[in-house]
Amino acid sequence: MDSITLGRVTVALPHLNEPGLYLSNVTTLDSARGLVQDFQYGDTDLRDLDLAETRLITGRVTGLRADRFQLDQVRLDSVEFDTCDLAAARVTDSKLSRVVFRNCKIMGATITGTALDNVLFDNCKLDYSAFEQVRATGPVAFTKCVLTEASFASCDLTGSVLDTCTLRLTEFGRGKYQGLDLRGNDLTTLRGVAHLAKVVIDRTQLAELAEALIAELDVTFADTLDDR
Repeated sequence: MDSITLGRVTVALPHLNEPGLYLSNVTTLDSARGLVQDFQYGDTDLRDLDLAETRLITGRVTGLRADRFQLDQVRLDSVEFDTCDLAAARVTDSKLSRVVFRNCKIMGATITGTALDNVLFDNCKLDYSAFEQVRATGPVAFTKCVLTEASFASCDLTGSVLDTCTLRLTEFGRGKYQGLDLRGNDLTTLRGVAHLAKVVIDRTQLAELAEALIAELDVTFADTLDDR
């Protein structure tokens, strides 16, 4: 099975190139049976893609553009999204296993109450996205992603990794971040630094983390005060 290692995390990737596997082209991801398997779908513009209580197993979604993308109680197993524009994405109470989002725009997304197991976000734009009560039940990695003003609240990202990401005004609320690997990122504008107990950083990032904390505390330096 293919995998990628980032820092101390190894993510198992979807097994879409195994000998004998054939992906059939489908015209929709909706199914009366609630199951779509061994599929290939994409190069499509949609107003809405709304899936509920559906399972997608072993498939590739490429070039999908949706004005509204919603998954509710959906299970994704061994699925790759490549070069997709998933505007106003909403993912709730779902489970993603061996899933890759590559070169995707998922800006302003809300991902709530969702479990991630062997999930990779690779070179994705996730600006202004909100991750709420998201649980890393297995390896999770973000690499070369833009997370400007994204937020994480009540999440469990234990042992996950953010690698070479843009974290401008990215906010971490209360949650579990033990072992979260933040090496290779500029941390100077992070928000919620006080919640990042037991994360992993390089010693060279100490000054960046201190700068973020000082900005958050709105500290005034004595030498900037007007003389009285």
